[in-house]
Amino acid sequence: MAEHDGTGPAAAPAPADPPPRRVRIVLGEVGRRGDADRLRTDLAEQTQIGEALVRGLVRAQLALAIRLAVVVVVGLGSLPMLFAIAPGVAEIKIVGVNLPWLLLGVAAFPFLVAVGLTYVHLAERNEQDFVALVRRPER
Repeated sequence: MAEHDGTGPAAAPAPADPPPRRVRIVLGEVGRRGDADRLRTDLAEQTQIGEALVRGLVRAQLALAIRLAVVVVVGLGSLPMLFAIAPGVAEIKIVGVNLPWLLLGVAAFPFLVAVGLTYVHLAERNEQDFVALVRRPER
């Protein structure tokens, strides 16, 4: 800046640069998110709530598996006890084959397939209920 020699009017100082403009950074929407959005986020980010939801699904699937395993154990495990307790039942013949052979050797397989199909159906229903819970619209 030139010095003033006192002969003429003083030069106006140069305007200072304006302060830098403030920029606001928004990382997420402000406001209320829906319950379904919150649950999806909790699941995706594996928060404590999301982990609790997944643990609930796993527990439901485990409880279903245990109940059906008990059905299989009681259904198939009781047959040898029946034949031991009532030997007369073990002597029954159908189409020339002893009843124990038919029940344990032939009928057990359709029984196991039916239990397996039941498990798949009920497990998928558990998962659909879980997805419906996560996707339910905000009330």
